[in-house]
Amino acid sequence: MDANSHRYCVIMCGGVGSRFWPYSRANKPKQFIDFLGTGRSLLQMCFDRIKQLVPKENVIVVTNAIYEPLVKEQLPELDAEHILLEPCRRNTAPCIAWAAHHIYARDPEASMIVTPSDHLITNEAEFVNRVQRGFEFVESNDALLTLGIHPTRPETGYGYIQIGQEIEPGILKVKTFTEKPDLELAKVFVESGEFFWNSGIFLWTADTIIKALHTLMRPTLRESLSVE
Repeated sequence: MDANSHRYCVIMCGGVGSRFWPYSRANKPKQFIDFLGTGRSLLQMCFDRIKQLVPKENVIVVTNAIYEPLVKEQLPELDAEHILLEPCRRNTAPCIAWAAHHIYARDPEASMIVTPSDHLITNEAEFVNRVQRGFEFVESNDALLTLGIHPTRPETGYGYIQIGQEIEPGILKVKTFTEKPDLELAKVFVESGEFFWNSGIFLWTADTIIKALHTLMRPTLRESLSVE
């Protein structure tokens, strides 16, 4: 069996795109908009990128129920059972938890990349190479991996990752996370050379992330998400 058959992608597609208001509206947020005039929305461009890394039948889109018609219109090649519909927005962790359990039930050997639907990535060849390397790492290690971006300015709207020890070439331990620092702290981070922007793109195996969720959840909730 092809190793890629155990690789999956979760596209998070439920955001309302408030930063791009008024161009991005609640009824059609930015991931569904063709910003560059290429004929492909950000969601469609994300799907095109991901098909270079995982079989299209292993792509899962998690979105708000109100966006189901838009997802089906823009990704007609995606089967309906690969669209997970949230009744309301609950941010990243619940989205990942649901998708991971969905994938694990289908394939206990699955590895997965989780990506937002609204990123613009211009150097796709480099992206594909890094993600391939990431898949290889998480498939050989019980680890949670995030992709970092070299910061180009002291941006206050992003999360920052402080890097630690190098585990393998190009794979670094995370020392700290800081979410949306003020401008002065962001300047310190950028000038230190020790920090990356958090891309919001993650890789792990379905089994590893589910175990991590169990470890970090409140004890009273653990029994509701069990893996036998």
